[in-house]
Amino acid sequence: MKHASTHTALCSVILLICSVSIAAAQFKPGDLKLTSGRSALAQSEDHGKDTSKTFGTYTPGAGFTVADTKNGSMNLRIVTYIRYLNQQLLDDKYVNNFGDTSTLRRRSDIQINKVTIYLLGWLLDEKFRYLFYVWTNNTAQGQSSQVVVAGYLSYKFSDYFRLAGGINALPGTRSVEGNFPYWHSVDSRVITDEFFRPSYTSGFWIDGQLAKGLFYHGMIGNNLSQLGIDAGQLDANISTFSLALKWYPTTGEFGKNSSYGDFEDHKELATRIAGHFTGSNEDEESQSNSDAFDNTQLRLSDGSLLFKPNLFGQGINIKKAQYMMMNFDIGLKYSGFSFDAGYYYRWLNNFGGDNLQLLDFDRIER
Repeated sequence: MKHASTHTALCSVILLICSVSIAAAQFKPGDLKLTSGRSALAQSEDHGKDTSKTFGTYTPGAGFTVADTKNGSMNLRIVTYIRYLNQQLLDDKYVNNFGDTSTLRRRSDIQINKVTIYLLGWLLDEKFRYLFYVWTNNTAQGQSSQVVVAGYLSYKFSDYFRLAGGINALPGTRSVEGNFPYWHSVDSRVITDEFFRPSYTSGFWIDGQLAKGLFYHGMIGNNLSQLGIDAGQLDANISTFSLALKWYPTTGEFGKNSSYGDFEDHKELATRIAGHFTGSNEDEESQSNSDAFDNTQLRLSDGSLLFKPNLFGQGINIKKAQYMMMNFDIGLKYSGFSFDAGYYYRWLNNFGGDNLQLLDFDRIER
């Protein structure tokens, strides 16, 4: 069954970007070290004086050091920005491929659009790392997932193997294979990536280096997107997995977290080739009548929620589906310039629900 894509134009102007983190331009490939704040404090000749200008050090990407002891460390990092959004030039009606009309509530407002507060460091052993954060996208999300308090723990056994658990992004595309929660200062995923990619969930993952310039990343999780989904809405089977294989043939790296744009100003051509595969058995998670942020993963190309009752005809309800998605990407960086390209292929099958024998298809591809 084919569905025509529809295009929606958004007019969004960023008025102010305010971040305690220094921009990605200040990163050198591979840099992310938690430096001690004690050395700066020791340089003060009189500890009885105001030490606010000397206490603690700042490390790009890690923030300010607030504790550094023999038993562990803690850094504080904050990212936020203010946005003005104007949708008044959009049509106030939207008709999908099935002829259903929706009324759009067009916005024109100012929001502190995103605030993220990170606490990160190590405990007992520098190989045992933690990252906890409070994150909100405020009015852009549903109420149940407006504020997220989460994080993860990890232990690095060697350069070849690290084990971690908590909330993370399934590594199904380049934009989510390792940057979470180190967001771009302003999220810059293209619409294609937003449509195809998996999302964030609780799970376990491993990553490491297979050979020089060749890296792997694999994760198993609860579902494709756990934002706004409580434990009682999850099914009893863990069937979500995602794998990524990344090769950097020339320089052995591609900037911090394979960031977009050559903010590192590579003097030697940096190259990247990567493949990803994600699979998950999904259901309506007790939200079949919801079109909110909480239930956004499986949609058709016109934006329709796959699990919407009677979407394909009266009495026909898809309540379960298997999601499979492949993604390949390549990238080049040199002297401040970059080139990136990607290919996505997704298919949905193994449907379960009511009166599905009336469907004239058993697979949806895009």
